[in-house]
Amino acid sequence: MNKQVLGALAMDLKRVALGYFRGSTPMVETFFREALKRRDEIDCKNLKPYLIKFINNIESLKKEENEKAADDALLYSIIFQNASTIIS
Repeated sequence: MNKQVLGALAMDLKRVALGYFRGSTPMVETFFREALKRRDEIDCKNLKPYLIKFINNIESLKKEENEKAADDALLYSIIFQNASTIIS
C-alpha cells in the first residue's frame, strides 16, 4: 500500500514544483491539497525515520518562498519516488 501512495505523493509534489516554476497558483493549490491527502494515507509504522521526517515537512512548503518551495517539493518528490521503488 505505501509503495503506491508514496508514488502518488511523489507525482503530486512534482506537479506542485512545476506549478511553482510556472507561476500557476491554482495548480500549486490543487496538487498541494492532493499531496496532503496522500500524506494522510501513508502508514508510517514501517517507514524509515528520514522518510517520516520528510512526510512531516510537506506542510511547511506553504510557508516558504515560491522558489524554495518549488525546489523542496521537487526534492521531496524525488525522495518519495525513490523510496516507492525500494519498498516491498
